[in-house]
Amino acid sequence: MSPEVNGLPIEITFAPALRAHRGKLLSGKSGPGKEVHAAGMIRQRRIVLDAALRRKPAELKRILIHEMFHFVWVRLGNPGRRSFEKLLRREVQDRARGELGWSAEHLKQALTRRDRVHRTRRWREYVCESFCDTAAWLLGRVERHDEYTLAAVSRRRRAAWFELTRLTRQISV
Repeated sequence: MSPEVNGLPIEITFAPALRAHRGKLLSGKSGPGKEVHAAGMIRQRRIVLDAALRRKPAELKRILIHEMFHFVWVRLGNPGRRSFEKLLRREVQDRARGELGWSAEHLKQALTRRDRVHRTRRWREYVCESFCDTAAWLLGRVERHDEYTLAAVSRRRRAAWFELTRLTRQISV
């Protein structure tokens, strides 16, 4: 299940010991910031991956798909984004626990009722990260991973949403 990709090229590079600090991507073994596996720069059409991922092909694939889907998210349009958001709202109502990646999981854990009701930036960032983690789970073909904690029923609903929106067949980056 590999979708056809349409759009301008995206430059993909590697750098050692990636960290994010105050909105900037840093590289190197020491210094401030939080360790990250990758970063996507949508306007620059660039993805930077941590060089250590070269030694872990399955993880590299998962992270790269996640980053590619940030480009898809931007081009999905408001109706598509709202549709995925509606799916996540249902999960919240059903008290679904877990996620399909740490990037969404840690944001989900920090959400408040106010975030959901008022569609705060924190909520919208969670929805985006959940979308990208779901794509990485679905298209990366890694059956098991420590970060896959979402219940099977929610996984099936998300997979059906991706199929219905044809994002398993064709994506625009």
